[in-house]
Amino acid sequence: MLAGKTALITGSTSGIGKAIALQLAADGANIVLNGFGDAKEIEAVRAGIEKDHKVKAAFTGADLTKPDAIEAMMAEAACTFGGIDILVNNAGTQFVAPIDEFPVDKWNLIIALNLSAAFHTTRLALPHMKSKKWGRIINMGSAHAKVASPFKSAYVAAKHGLSGLTKTTALESAVHGVRCNTICPGYVFTPLVEGQIADTAKARGMTEEQVKTDVLLAAQPTKEFVTAEEVAAFASFLCSPAAAQINGADLSIDGGWTAQ
Repeated sequence: MLAGKTALITGSTSGIGKAIALQLAADGANIVLNGFGDAKEIEAVRAGIEKDHKVKAAFTGADLTKPDAIEAMMAEAACTFGGIDILVNNAGTQFVAPIDEFPVDKWNLIIALNLSAAFHTTRLALPHMKSKKWGRIINMGSAHAKVASPFKSAYVAAKHGLSGLTKTTALESAVHGVRCNTICPGYVFTPLVEGQIADTAKARGMTEEQVKTDVLLAAQPTKEFVTAEEVAAFASFLCSPAAAQINGADLSIDGGWTAQ
């Protein structure tokens, strides 16, 4: 389906981003990985994509909190692949604290990585997409792009901002064959969340199952985690011809969280 196209997925060395990279590679796209982690593990993922899916795969460790690093990353991708046809803005971080105690450096980090980075990648990817009369931009939102939770002011502000960026990008680019949407997952079961479950259980004197149902999944009516593979399949669908008229949408995959 995506043969000959190139997809850049930020934050794709683990979790949701990695699952999306693997899915789009299976769909035939060349892949640009981005993120941080163990160099050998990242190379194993990159090489595995090339071997298993017969596509080209590259890795960049660009720091997305720095606009000049983003510009260098996008220029390198354009030099290697000719340009980015599919952009998935997935990289993000989180910090939890009351507003009046929220560290300013954490606010700046979250806004830079979760929101501003998507602006920079989008502005740099659009000229190529417009020239090809085809492009797909997928912003990884959250249920928190639609609703708020206490103590997550920066994250909620960034995800709400990402939703607004999606809508504006969609309106500006629609006649150029570019589609831009936000996927809004609930809690996704990733290695990072798995570690948090164990830590929370120990800290609160609860079983891991109690943490899952009574803490993390309290807001999700299904009482089930979203899987990274489900989000990846959703992203794949948004790149398919069947999704050609989906544009500027905030698309929930949250077990019913935001239906309440």
